[in-house]
Amino acid sequence: MTRHWTVAEANAALPQVRRIVGDLLAARERILEARPEIWPVLEKAIGNGGSRKAGDLILEFERVQRAADQIRALGIFLKDINTGLIDFLSRREGRDVFLCWQYDEPAVEHWHDIEDGFGGRQPL
Repeated sequence: MTRHWTVAEANAALPQVRRIVGDLLAARERILEARPEIWPVLEKAIGNGGSRKAGDLILEFERVQRAADQIRALGIFLKDINTGLIDFLSRREGRDVFLCWQYDEPAVEHWHDIEDGFGGRQPL
């Protein structure tokens, strides 16, 4: 069941969320850095086995998955793995909205209607 967050609750959760999203973004970066070297190996490995580097990369994919699962378990929405964009379901003026936070922002300081997405962000 998804919970509704207040601004204070969302900000209180940020140290943990920031750590999780930081881990996710670091693993994502390692995957992207390995791409030129690994993608040809992966294409060849479909029928032939693989390589140590490809095996190491699987650990990075698992880190991304684990971080995404941890975020979901907190009742938070991971909206963009590339930028570390997170939404906390909240209530504003009697309707559901998202409190919006992006990795490295100092606090949850924006909100948007559920249908509007990041483009509809407004200051709290």
